[in-house]
This record gives sequence, structure tokens and C-alpha cells, in this order.
Amino acid sequence: MLDIPNNLHLITDAEAEALCARLRQRLVEVVSQRGGHLASNLGAVELTVALHRVFAPERDRIVFDVGHQCYCHKMLTGRDGAMDTLRTFGGVSGFPKPGESVCDAFTVGHASTAVSAAVGMARARTIMGKDYHVIALLGDGALTGGLAYEGLSDAGDSGEPLLVILNDNGMSITQSVGGVAEHLARQRLKPQYLSFKKGYRRVMQSFSLGRRIYKVTHKVKTAVKETLLPCSLFEDMGFTYLGPVDGHDVKGLTRLMLYAKELDGPVLLHVRTVKGKGYAPAERSPDQFHGVGKFDPATGKALSAGGENFSSVFGEALCGLAEKDPRLCAVTAAMQPGTGLDGFARRFRARFFDVGIAEGHAVTMCAGMAKQGMIPVFAVYSTFLQRSYDMLLHDVALQNLHVVFCVDRAGLVGEDGETHHGVFDVGFLDTIPGITVLAPTSFAELRTMLDYAVHEVKGPVAVRYPRGGEGTYQKPWDGQPVTLLRSGKDVTLAGYGIQINALLEAAERLERDHISAEVIKLNTITPVPSYDIFQSVEKTGSLWFYEEAMEYNCVGRRLAADMAVGGVRARYIALRNLGSRIPPQGTVEELRRMNNLDAGSIARQIKEVTDLEKASGRTSG
Repeated sequence: MLDIPNNLHLITDAEAEALCARLRQRLVEVVSQRGGHLASNLGAVELTVALHRVFAPERDRIVFDVGHQCYCHKMLTGRDGAMDTLRTFGGVSGFPKPGESVCDAFTVGHASTAVSAAVGMARARTIMGKDYHVIALLGDGALTGGLAYEGLSDAGDSGEPLLVILNDNGMSITQSVGGVAEHLARQRLKPQYLSFKKGYRRVMQSFSLGRRIYKVTHKVKTAVKETLLPCSLFEDMGFTYLGPVDGHDVKGLTRLMLYAKELDGPVLLHVRTVKGKGYAPAERSPDQFHGVGKFDPATGKALSAGGENFSSVFGEALCGLAEKDPRLCAVTAAMQPGTGLDGFARRFRARFFDVGIAEGHAVTMCAGMAKQGMIPVFAVYSTFLQRSYDMLLHDVALQNLHVVFCVDRAGLVGEDGETHHGVFDVGFLDTIPGITVLAPTSFAELRTMLDYAVHEVKGPVAVRYPRGGEGTYQKPWDGQPVTLLRSGKDVTLAGYGIQINALLEAAERLERDHISAEVIKLNTITPVPSYDIFQSVEKTGSLWFYEEAMEYNCVGRRLAADMAVGGVRARYIALRNLGSRIPPQGTVEELRRMNNLDAGSIARQIKEVTDLEKASGRTSG
């Protein structure tokens, strides 16, 4: 545990620097044991310490963007002793979580949202007559998302006192124009200049002639500054711009934040940081250490070798298809490595497009490409596809355009928790007119379904697959919307995707208890191939449907509705899903057990119901 001073407002600059060093050491220690986001947190250490020296997080509202850089904030707000539980079931979240601490101002896990939320908080403060400061901390990557600019535009126009801290860690948002610009930037941030500026403005605004003189000198100064300094964009929006400054100078950051705190209106503080700062392996490979599993802190090497997974298989299969079809292109929204597209980017550079954190733009761009005869494949995490629902409807479905959506991280994702589980796409994709949704269970099925989606399906099509590797079921796709995996006479077990492995194991357990289970795998989940399920249910009289999706508009509910409309009768129907509450963080195995989606729970529930039926004198089958 860290030795954290009781009152960070009172520590000296030297004590603050020593605290930053201890925080870095603790970050590496915790993340090496629990996994998580390392490089981004290492780059924000001084920023976080300065924030806590100047502001009071239990009262002031510090809104993180994405939130994956909040680890130091958590350590400084009473949770250092619990950081060894980071990203575990019931432990400290890897993202801001107000239910965990009053110091976490806003739940967040998606990018580009901080400024919009901060403007809302600032306006609420004004209307309600409250007294607190509002700070939005966003990384330069968030500025690739349109929502960030919507928020910045409104924030600058609002006149509300709030501070936006732009953490620029290498995207080169602004281009310096050489030594003169750097010199002027340093001069205008010196204490003497800032003090003079405040005094000059106060004196000149106090009498009529002074106001006219101030207006003229301000115009001259602005013209020179816009020519030589990279701040005109934000000042045009209405911000007082400070920077760019060294984001690892905790003394300088503290001083500037104290100055910004006194200004009446929106302020943008532009800081430059190094992602992975202070830990050599992360500085050398910041992308590799953005999100990591357990690793050896001495060497930076992962403790477990990463094997083949659905993302890597997708990337390999897409390269094979691209070799044969020059119309095929790949699109990602700042997730090239995570979606398995590194190889495609190297081999087919002219047909690879990373649009940044801009999922809505990605979908509409794909629509434009499809309209002109290309075959765009958008590889996107399920949780991020949510951000482009309007574009799915308005720009793709309305014209029935052939865009292929490869939905990665579908279902439970584990330790990243509520903000990242891919548990909504099953429901919202079904509302897209004309879409086909495929759900492979194995690597082999992913390869054949991707080929089918690219070359056979007309209109929009999605192929959804989970995080990680395949299970015991590894057969190729038979080309049918439904596959009968196991015949039985007592109960029908049905599901799709990776869930099939648990159903097959449960069926084997039930067989040992003399219960004959028929297992049916849905390969297409939109539209639902109901008729094939009807035939099985009419034989067994009992349907048990399992899926890693929220209950709203899930496949099981749609199937049950189709059964009612079709007059299919069953003595027992059980729909097992994730319910109405978003699952918490934890391992996928823990979350499946919690929701009765693991093989043991499935077999136990079915046996209990079957035993009750037998005890009441009813026969099955």
C-alpha cells in the first residue's frame, strides 16, 4: 500500500514528486497482478496528483473520458488498499463508478463523453446555486470522436466556468511552428505573465479609455498568437487556452490549475504527456501496454502466451478473402490490434481504414463505399457498435446496402465490466430492417460464415463472435440456419454461439441422470429460424433456451412469441439469459455461474424440474 498524505492540498512540490514516483511503482505492481490499463495510467500520474492538490474530488466533479486512466485517482481517494482486487468480481472497477465512491463523478467507459457530461454538471450547478468546480479530463484520442467536438462547442459557448484538460500524448493534434512558438508558449505561462495579465485586465476594465485600449491591444495580441501558437481552434470556440505544457511537471501543472480555477469561464489546459511514462517496457510499446493481462513487472513479458482467438482467426480469414476480391476493404474505429486487423493493415494498406473513435462515421462511410460497389467490412466491438445505431438504420438499412459488420467481444467480456459487455447487440440488431445476424460457435464456423456474409448475403449482415478462444465444439458450419447437434426425447436445449459448449456438456451430464436432451444450435439468430425449433419442441414438449444477452428482445423471447403465434404447445418453456440488469465485472466463468449459464447450472435446473414432473406423476416426452 501507498503512504498517501491526509491532505494533498498541503504537500510541497517535492512531496508531490515523491508521491508520483510511488504511484507509478504501485501501478506497475497492481496491473502486473490483475491486468488492466497500464500505459494510459502511467501517463496521467502527474495530472492526477495536480488535480487532487488543487481540487476536492469529494465535492468538485472530475469527469474522466473513457475512464481507463482513473487508477491513480482511485488510489488517492481511499481505495489504494483495495486495488489488489482491481477488475475482480466484487472488487474495484477499472473505470469510474459513482456507486463505488462519491469521488467518482460519472460512470464512463466509452470515449468522447466527458465534456458533454461536464457541461451538464456545470449548468446544473448554476441553476441550483451550488458551489463546486467541474473538470473534464480527456485524452487526445477522444478528439477523434464527434461527440467531443459537440461538447466543446457548447462548453465554449456556454460561458460556464469549467476546466477541460486535454491530455495530448502523441497524436500531434497541434503542430508547433518552431522555436519562436515554443518560446512564446513558455513565456505566456510564467507566473509573472499570468499575474500581470490578471492585473492589467482588471485595471483596464475599470474605466472607459482603458476598456478601449484593452480592446485594441487584445486584438493585436490575438492576431500574433493565432499566427504563432496552436490555440486558435479552442479560443474560437470560447475557451481561455493554456498551453501546451509539460504534463509530467507536477509543480507547473499545479500552478496552472490554481490559475485556471480563478478564471470565470471555460478554460482549456493543453498538456503533453508520454504514454507509459516511467516504466520502460510501456514507454517502448505503449500500444502493447494499453490493455494488458498479467505480466512480469521486471521484464514486462506476459505471464501467459496469447493463443489463437476469434479476433485473430477473423483477421486471418479476412486477409484470405481480400486476396481474391479487390472490392473488399476493412474498417476499424481505433481498434486495429484488438479486432485482429494488424495483418490486414500491413498487407492491404490501401484498403484498410482506421477512422479513429468514430463508430457512427465508420458505419456511414461504409454505407458510402457499399453504395459505390465496394464490400466494406467493419470490425467493431459489440459495446462500441451501440454508438452507431442511427447510422445502421438511416444510412445502411434504408438503402439495403451490403455492409458486413464483424461484431467482436459479443457476450460477456469479463473484467472490464458493465461498460464493455457485448450484451445488447442481439436485441438492437434484430430491429434493423433486412439485416442477417450470424453466430459462429467455432473458428471453422467463423471462417465459413465470414465468406458467406461477404459473398452470399444481400444487404446488411453481422457476424458476432466472443472474446477469446473456442470451446470443445470445433466443427465447420453446415450452411444451415439451424444445426441438430444431439437427438433426444425428454427436453430441447437450444442456444447459439459459444453457449453451445455449455449446452453439450449439460446434455452429457443429464444423460448420466437418464434424461435425454436434444441439443439444437442456431447459426442464424436474425431472422430466428423458428420452424426448426418447433419440430423439436413438439417432440420433447420442453424448451430450455440459453443465451448471453439481455432479456429485452433476446432470441429466446422472439422464439417464444413465434411459438405462441404458431400454436406450438410445450408443457415447459425456460428462457435463460442475463436478465434486466447489466452484469458486473468478474471472470466470464464467474458471471456465467451467477446467471446459471454454465453447464453445471443448466444440468441441475433441468434435473430439478424433471424430478418434480416425475414426482407429480407427469411423464416427459
